Amino acid sequence: MSVRWGLIGASTIAREWVIGAIRATGGEIAAVMSSDAGRAAAYARDNRIPLGTTDLDALLGSGIDAVYVSTTNDLHHGQTLAAAAAGKHVLCEKPLALELSAAREMVAACKAAGVVMGTNHHLRNAGTHRAMRQAIAAGRIGKPLFARVFHAVYLPPHLQGWRITTPGAGAGVVMDITVHDADTLRFVLGEEPVEVTAFTQEGGMGAPGIEDGVMGVVRFRSGLLAQFHDAFTTRFASTGFEVHGTEGSLIGTNCMTQRSVGEVLLRTASGEEHLPIDRTNLYEHALAAFHGAIAGQGQPAASGEDGVRSMAVGVAALQSAATRRPAAVEPGL
Repeated sequence: MSVRWGLIGASTIAREWVIGAIRATGGEIAAVMSSDAGRAAAYARDNRIPLGTTDLDALLGSGIDAVYVSTTNDLHHGQTLAAAAAGKHVLCEKPLALELSAAREMVAACKAAGVVMGTNHHLRNAGTHRAMRQAIAAGRIGKPLFARVFHAVYLPPHLQGWRITTPGAGAGVVMDITVHDADTLRFVLGEEPVEVTAFTQEGGMGAPGIEDGVMGVVRFRSGLLAQFHDAFTTRFASTGFEVHGTEGSLIGTNCMTQRSVGEVLLRTASGEEHLPIDRTNLYEHALAAFHGAIAGQGQPAASGEDGVRSMAVGVAALQSAATRRPAAVEPGL
């Protein structure tokens, strides 16, 4: 049976990536909601969606099975609780909320309602990161000791908006990008972070008081240390993800991206080899897993709890930057 979706938020990410992924994996879009009536109507028309509305109850009552929440971060909590109360499955953008307590409440509400909840951490669906995870699990680099994430990019003008101007909406690079790094590290390494030390930067793109760059180090339970560098302000940087172990290194290039590109080099005493990469669209991989979870077959690619745990790293990074001291990562649920 086809899953009928409602879009909560007439967003760029839905238009560019998620609508196509839903349709490519057997779902259909029945409705879209925006706070602006004109935008709702135009978005519905342009994307072949039957209903455009400004009313959340109207969307939830339109015969849908699931919602994709891609509004500003401050709205995720209330909209997810409403969807869960209406018996709708929820795929929510990261970060799940502005406070960890609210994120935990979202996960608990979906569990109590018996609906599937996922977090749209797209990067763990990349073939590059799945290949790295498999190589580490197979022991190909021995014991992992260090990791490095390069995720400093340039935020294009059409995406800047509230991300660099509105603290109350959850602005700043840490909650926009660092939480993705955290989830990718957790997924690839298969272990949990416990402490973060971070310094933030105001490089001129964000409004005063809003960080647009950050560097830091995460310590994991095993003692592994992971560097991260995230920014909205670097026009000419490339992205990458590396893991270095006792018996080898994995070097991922051009892989912190929404597109199914990038390469992974495995370097050991035996020499170098490029790992085979599955080029499946990241969002299609995620939506296929979500549709499977709704049907009782498996779990979402990233669960609600994954969203909480990765958000906790971002919260700790901001706390560390504010206090100039290491900050503990709060546990999940």
